[in-house]
Amino acid sequence: MQRLQAFQFELRPNGQQKREMHRFAGACRFVFNKALALQKANHEAGGKFIGYVAMAKQLTDWRNGPETPWLKEAPVHPLQHALKDLDRAYQHFFAQRAAFPQFKKKSGKQSFRYPDAKQFKLDEANGRVFLPKLGWMRLRLSRPLLGTPKNATVSYRAGKWYVSIQTERKVEALIPQATSAIGIDVGITRFATFSDGDFLAPLNSFKHHQIRLARYQRRMARKVKFSSNWNKEKAKVQKIHTRIANCRKDFLHKATTAISQNHALVCIEDLQVGNISKSAQGSREQPGKNVKAKSGLNCSNLDQGWSEFRRQLEYKLQWSGGMLVAVLPQNTSCTCPACAHVSKDNRRTQAQFLCVACGYQNHADVVGAMNVLERGLRLLACGEDVSRAKVARPKRAASVKQEPTEATSTSTMLVTGAVGIPCF
Repeated sequence: MQRLQAFQFELRPNGQQKREMHRFAGACRFVFNKALALQKANHEAGGKFIGYVAMAKQLTDWRNGPETPWLKEAPVHPLQHALKDLDRAYQHFFAQRAAFPQFKKKSGKQSFRYPDAKQFKLDEANGRVFLPKLGWMRLRLSRPLLGTPKNATVSYRAGKWYVSIQTERKVEALIPQATSAIGIDVGITRFATFSDGDFLAPLNSFKHHQIRLARYQRRMARKVKFSSNWNKEKAKVQKIHTRIANCRKDFLHKATTAISQNHALVCIEDLQVGNISKSAQGSREQPGKNVKAKSGLNCSNLDQGWSEFRRQLEYKLQWSGGMLVAVLPQNTSCTCPACAHVSKDNRRTQAQFLCVACGYQNHADVVGAMNVLERGLRLLACGEDVSRAKVARPKRAASVKQEPTEATSTSTMLVTGAVGIPCF
């Protein structure tokens, strides 16, 4: 099987290279915004959508025209890729997968991409990389590059430049070494609770840095906007945000690696984090209630990184030969795993579960994880499509109970009696 993997390294450019990279990123942002403005004007005039090929011809005119001759100083391939990014954003909008494309700000993310491996060279022996119109540049080669390079993306974050090189290589389909299945219930008090009773304590990276971050933000607010002192304080704020993100990323990578290595089948809830973290502010006609408390809850929810946790679990389990199954989250913490009685009264408090029908008692998060595992096994036993780690649509689900397919038997046959669970 073909595996695509990205390797990110910190660049060590000199002063001239830093200035050039800022200019290249600005040129890509300018081309993106100019093309978006042209698309909007063309739509208001009643014209059809301008595809990438036609827009690339406009780019040639912009580079050779008298208004923007400085675009010639930037490499052409990153500029063309900026047009491809806009075209992809429109396609996602037409397919109702994303919102309408927005203009990029100067204060936003700065990056540009070389889409072809022929456009850059990597000298691993000497720890340097060659980029067009930038020359050879030192980089912190923290690990060896595996596979054949396909493209390179240069990005700027908190005062440092990075290059992310995507590679492609062939790997053999792995058979999972682990032989266990686990259900996971995510939360705030406990980041992840497992169906066997274990749990992971939350990191709360933002909460630990919140006081220090607020202090630097107050200092930044007292400065004249866009002044030299304002930019200095802004760099400090960005540095704290970067540390928060890096701490969270490190925690999630360690957690997902351990889970994928120790379990062949992982069942999680199909949470819609965007809906969970919606604001309760409401409108002028119908103002919301407990807005401040909901705002704090939303902050805690987003601080956990549940979506990134699921994304990492999905590809790491695929690499190790395992499987990830996402199930509907409704009533997972209110259903008794002993008698299947569903009632809100079963969950007395945030942590206590006591069934009002049979008297079964356990931690509420453990009960939720047990129900998540049971639902995941039921999906596999009923033959529903879980290949994309989502609950299958009813019309695609199998009408009769069936054995797991050959491709998934390695991950599912390890569960005792998995194919004997009734479908309902």
